[in-house]
Amino acid sequence: MISNTIVGIIIFTGSAIMLLNIILYIRFERRFTKEWGWEKAKSGLYLPIVLLILFFIGYLAVGFSGAYNLVVAGILFGGSVFVLVMLRLLQLLSDRIRHTEQLRIDLKAAEKASEAKSTFLSNMSHDIRTPLNAIIGYARMAEDEETTEEELKEYLEKIGVSGQQLLELVNDILEMSRIENGKMHLAEEADDIVQIVEDMHVMFDDQMRSKNLQFVTDTSGVKNRFVMCDRVRMNRILINLISNAYKFTPEGGRIDVRLVEKSGETGADEYELRVKDTGIGMTEEFASHVFDSFERERSSTVSGIQGTGLGMAITKNLVDLMGGTIEVETEVNKGTEFIVRLQLDKAEKKGVTEPDTICPEECACGKRVLLAEDVEINREIATHLLESMGLCVDTASNGKEVVDAMRCSEPGHYDAILMDIQMPVMDGYEAAKAIRDIPDPDLSSIPIIAVTANAFAEDRQRAIDAGMNGHVAKPMDPSELKKELSRVLH
Repeated sequence: MISNTIVGIIIFTGSAIMLLNIILYIRFERRFTKEWGWEKAKSGLYLPIVLLILFFIGYLAVGFSGAYNLVVAGILFGGSVFVLVMLRLLQLLSDRIRHTEQLRIDLKAAEKASEAKSTFLSNMSHDIRTPLNAIIGYARMAEDEETTEEELKEYLEKIGVSGQQLLELVNDILEMSRIENGKMHLAEEADDIVQIVEDMHVMFDDQMRSKNLQFVTDTSGVKNRFVMCDRVRMNRILINLISNAYKFTPEGGRIDVRLVEKSGETGADEYELRVKDTGIGMTEEFASHVFDSFERERSSTVSGIQGTGLGMAITKNLVDLMGGTIEVETEVNKGTEFIVRLQLDKAEKKGVTEPDTICPEECACGKRVLLAEDVEINREIATHLLESMGLCVDTASNGKEVVDAMRCSEPGHYDAILMDIQMPVMDGYEAAKAIRDIPDPDLSSIPIIAVTANAFAEDRQRAIDAGMNGHVAKPMDPSELKKELSRVLH
């Protein structure tokens, strides 16, 4: 005969299990309604908790009355364990359903991303082939024996424009890739934000005139023009917004760029940048997705306008990186206005870097440079460009040849080295470090400029860390190359 003490222990243990069931069910019910959004059906989940509480009260009544037996204890204890098991099964089932639902959401998102990227690749195929077709076509036309000198000049100009379009496409793709990989960082310095906007007017003025567009920039609403900002990123935001307005505004239209300073809430000043056009505008549906990657509106009006669908996505990410906001106001056939708001700290005027006033040609004549480039066609182009600046040029096809040439040369024989980075045998970074380790200080201190397709800020920093003095990105901009040579040769 089992004693009343043991039966009592069973009953009170069952009571504890039932109390645990109540707690577990309350947690389950809260998570269930929150995650599944069943707030309206929440009242239907109250009935089980009422039954569990009544069950628990019954436990206590039997336990404290002392009038219990093994049959009652077994029924109550078994009921507690059964409820516990069922709650566990409900939790497992809920987790499985939630996991399945998440997989469904992820699959839908992946399908949407895949569709967007397929559209992007289709656009890219079109946008790449268009300038390629022009480059190849005009190159063939230039080879025609009947081509006049005037026509040849025109063909070469159009080849240059098409090449620039290709470069912009590649830059957009690489920029977006770096943003998505979290490799984009700000390099804030004291700068003149009014000058940045005014520089944009100079940059776009000829383009606007050629399309008969009225182009107005207004910075009269700015009191503190010197701020801490990343000039490169600010330029990119402005270029993207103004280029977008230029593309979608027909001849005879107007584009306004206005910068206004407002009082900030956190001590920093708020600067509001507005780029407004009288162009074709956007549909409400497309405007809600204008900042998404790979997005381009599909209509007969815009089908002939080139673009990767990345410009506005890049702009949005840059604004976010700066801690600002961007919004769009638009109406079909009436125009579009993008509004950017940024909190920028004030800076002292003396902290602003003054523009380089050295004339690049002043230092070129009579100087000798050593050019390291492993690709023959690139070597020919660079040599021609350098010789056109009045420089004498020796060449090397890898980093080891550069190091050997420096070790065998007399101090002062070379005035500078233009160093490619990705080369066989020894790359540019290794070669630069080896040159800096040459015992003769007159040889080891020679200026070295990285000339490379590795064109990002971290690539520039890596070149500096390797002992180089400057950086020029490929394809080489003659004016940028002249500026760097002028700086290091002086």
